[in-house]
Amino acid sequence: MDRLAAMTTFARVVETGSLTAAARALRTSLASVSRQLAALEEELGARLLNRTTRRLSLTEGGHAYYARCKRILGDVEEAEAALSRFQAAPSGQLVVSGSVLFGQRYLSPALPGFLARYPQISVDLQLADRFVNLVEEGIDAAVRIGGLVDSSLVARRVGEFRRVVCASPGYFRRHGLPRIPAELSRHGCLVYSSLADADRWRFLVDGREVAVPVTARLRSNNQDVLQRAALDGAGVMLATSWLVRDHVASGALQVALAGFEPPPTPIHIVYPHARLLSAKTRALIDYLATAWRNTDFGLAPASPLTAARPGSTAGRPRRRRSRS
Repeated sequence: MDRLAAMTTFARVVETGSLTAAARALRTSLASVSRQLAALEEELGARLLNRTTRRLSLTEGGHAYYARCKRILGDVEEAEAALSRFQAAPSGQLVVSGSVLFGQRYLSPALPGFLARYPQISVDLQLADRFVNLVEEGIDAAVRIGGLVDSSLVARRVGEFRRVVCASPGYFRRHGLPRIPAELSRHGCLVYSSLADADRWRFLVDGREVAVPVTARLRSNNQDVLQRAALDGAGVMLATSWLVRDHVASGALQVALAGFEPPPTPIHIVYPHARLLSAKTRALIDYLATAWRNTDFGLAPASPLTAARPGSTAGRPRRRRSRS
């Protein structure tokens, strides 16, 4: 048995999700893929995959072996690349993940320039407002918003943004402008359900972070839905700064509690261990980091978000340095 070929086949089965898709990607037969997997499991004396008629899933041992396979295959790829300084430009398909909103506003517009610079690379952009497992779903790199919990991934910080409390001026005329976070208890709130601890909004009060319980009038995992409701005067929204900045600038939305904003939320590109990083993935990460270097994501002091709208007595927020 060619151990390296079997490991390559196993890794491709995991990444594509089926033996048939792996055979297609490897340009071989389904029978060949099945034989290689069976021989590999027999050689190892352990089952790597649970097979049903509907899906494949990694066993506990399979998870550990897959991570090792990726490391070894990555080392082989880097060794081959190092043999020649005249190696061809990065090539192949990249699977990239991001949230729907950020992907539409920032990730998608950056990709045409990347594709123009690297004509031998293709990109499969997958946007979803859920946590994705890079290893299990065959994703090369993902943009993550907020705190990081997966210590098995490498993260490169590429920016930060604010979350702002806002509503329509008409709503605030009817219900009053909250002066301190605790007053949100008297307001109907529009809650983004994809956030961890979605019903507790965080603020800085007297120099410390405080979680304030809110009551949801409307709950959704789509921020555009909540933004539409805010514009229609349905309640108060805790919004990402880039979503509402144009509406704040036009006066359609009004920012409140600006003086109590918590530190900015970080934006990272995450990817598997650096030793596994392919040339095409490295090219994408470097390109995005450079492309977003001067992007304020709604943080710039000159942004309309930093000023209270006419008639509001909300304080002006000060820009804070990232703690990382």
